[in-house]
Amino acid sequence: MRNIPYARQLIDREDIRAVVRALKSDFLTQGPEIEKFEKEFSVFCGAKFAVACSSATAGLHMAAMALNLRPGDRWWTSPNTFCATADAARRCGAEVDFIDIEWGTYNMDLELLEDRLKAASRKNRLPHVVAPVHFAGNPVDMNVLGRLKKKYGFKVVEDAAHATGASFQGEPVGSCRWSDLCVFSFHAVKIITTGEGGMVTTNKFHLNQRLRILRTHGINRVPRLRPSSNQPPWYYEKTELGNHYRMTDFQAALGRSQLKKIWKFRAARKKISEYYGKQLVEMPLDLPRETPGAKSSWHLFPISLKKQNGRDNLMQSFRQKGVLANLHYLAVPSLAYYRKKFFGKNHTCPNANRYAERAISLPIHPSLKKQHLVKIVNILRKEFRKSGEGKK
Repeated sequence: MRNIPYARQLIDREDIRAVVRALKSDFLTQGPEIEKFEKEFSVFCGAKFAVACSSATAGLHMAAMALNLRPGDRWWTSPNTFCATADAARRCGAEVDFIDIEWGTYNMDLELLEDRLKAASRKNRLPHVVAPVHFAGNPVDMNVLGRLKKKYGFKVVEDAAHATGASFQGEPVGSCRWSDLCVFSFHAVKIITTGEGGMVTTNKFHLNQRLRILRTHGINRVPRLRPSSNQPPWYYEKTELGNHYRMTDFQAALGRSQLKKIWKFRAARKKISEYYGKQLVEMPLDLPRETPGAKSSWHLFPISLKKQNGRDNLMQSFRQKGVLANLHYLAVPSLAYYRKKFFGKNHTCPNANRYAERAISLPIHPSLKKQHLVKIVNILRKEFRKSGEGKK
């Protein structure tokens, strides 16, 4: 590994054999591998249903559509996320607003959420959907969110793009115990991969049915569920405006093979996170912390500099030495599309903005070796000594 990427897939011979078998089969799309992957993933999460799709971005859009989000409806989410979490609502014409993050977990601040819900209730402006983001693989306190959901009547869509294999209070992320839908990513840098791909879990039959129709152009082929049910089985009906959000069979075959290794992947990530935690504890950094009762999947290991200035210089030093550290994320409200169209210059999320100025995502993935980790820690130690912040 010449450079050290912040994330990287780990593909072995079993994965390759699984894909080759699918490529040699009669089905490249809409075949048995997808159905098997969905079943295995639903069992893994403890959810009744799982619907495979082309990406987590597609899954989030499908989730918003399945909940009938419309222009004028309100979708609240975290500013510390990839833009797709907010874009899902905008694709439905809904309004988007952001609840600032708490320091340390960098997840949505649920105390602030409750305050905002109280204020919105007085104005009859409650959100239709709250979309928490399990940032870096660390779950939001879903027990608190579930209580607020019950009290204020909104729907919950979990963005679990980082959190395959994570859990809260012993409950797997994706079980939908506290939510309506949960969306996962299988992009190449995620916990398990299908190259590109996603999955949506739910316990509600009607949402499962809608998701399946929405991912295939809004076309319904199930005789008993379509208006033309008296027609022969080769007929079909288009019941709404859907999309082409399907996964291929060979992607599903890779996903099934990767899912068998998820606990190995997660254990490797946890071991790396523990190494970083021990080595970096005395440096001028804020280290990530898990939500009480949660077990992170450790998709990312985000650190935050205590001082406001110096992050970009440190990132540059990493790059010069072959360490491809990254930034997750610039606060979504600060991005031009949201800033100009919806909020204006005065709309801020102070913690998310502060975090975006100081954050670095250190490399964390199962391919990392001990010498890579030592190199990363030594770069940090040396740079802090040069700036007069580290131990002599």
